[in-house]
Amino acid sequence: MTASRRRSQEQRVHADVTVEGGAVWAAIYDLVRAIPAGRVMTYGQIAEWLGQLVSPRAVGWAMHTCPDDVPWHRVVNARGGCSTERLPDLPPDIQRTMLEAEGVQFRLDGTLDLAVHRWAPSVRPAEGPGRSSG
Repeated sequence: MTASRRRSQEQRVHADVTVEGGAVWAAIYDLVRAIPAGRVMTYGQIAEWLGQLVSPRAVGWAMHTCPDDVPWHRVVNARGGCSTERLPDLPPDIQRTMLEAEGVQFRLDGTLDLAVHRWAPSVRPAEGPGRSSG
């Protein structure tokens, strides 16, 4: 890993970054609320969509503490798998069950086909001067 890439990753923070319109976690929640039923985004895709202001791991933290109206189950890992299985406060297979109820099909290895189910918003968030840290 190059020094500039490492520095870039170290400079990302998790909850005290702002984007145009408010805090980054609110922006994450707004984006996830927009994911249509039967579609998904990955943690990394959300982080990238927000200009790498947060890490994919921070997106996961945001999902773990999100408001009740956020469809957290529509966010999956980079392989198209569910990452909630090791969380003790959720029933086993709850994320997969919720996605299957929306028509998402899983392969035998427990992953979904991102080429089929991945969703990408049509409008990118504002870039540049509208973003600031702190």
